[in-house]
Amino acid sequence: MAAMSEDSAEDWADRHVARWRDHWIDVPFDDDIEAIVVRMGKLVRYFKAAMQEAVAEVGLQDFEYETLHLLVVRDTPGHASPSALAVDLGISNAGMTGRLDALERAGWIQRRADANDRRRVGIEVTRSGMDVWRRAMALRGRAEEDLVRTLPPGERAQLAQLLKALTLQLEADEVSS
Repeated sequence: MAAMSEDSAEDWADRHVARWRDHWIDVPFDDDIEAIVVRMGKLVRYFKAAMQEAVAEVGLQDFEYETLHLLVVRDTPGHASPSALAVDLGISNAGMTGRLDALERAGWIQRRADANDRRRVGIEVTRSGMDVWRRAMALRGRAEEDLVRTLPPGERAQLAQLLKALTLQLEADEVSS
């Protein structure tokens, strides 16, 4: 028996579109748009689950990983003020304090008085914080690569460009609103 080509193979999104197509008699329904959106949603759920598995495997909670991640990938890698981190995370200063307390107890960050203004405090990731974050990132990255490597390099580049076009439009819409 010959293997189905990827174009003729039916996936979950194809079945979803077929089920829903006839429910929208009085509303415009575009099969391609619906298929794109539900496939992207399924991929986002996969990547989120892979991240959660990686985080759990190294002994982090989601909020700890998220905070360490935003601390490490800043323009000032591994250093930030609590208020800047709170803005990045979209949480209150009180919520940030709770997160930082937990990370500090675990030994993954340390608070340091600002050299120029002793009233200010900076946050710095510790070596053990960096190590646990890197282990989680390696596991997360492996899961992402395993899936994306399904596509040959040229198609990966093409997909990256197509997704970039969508995100550029989204960013332009956000600026204009």
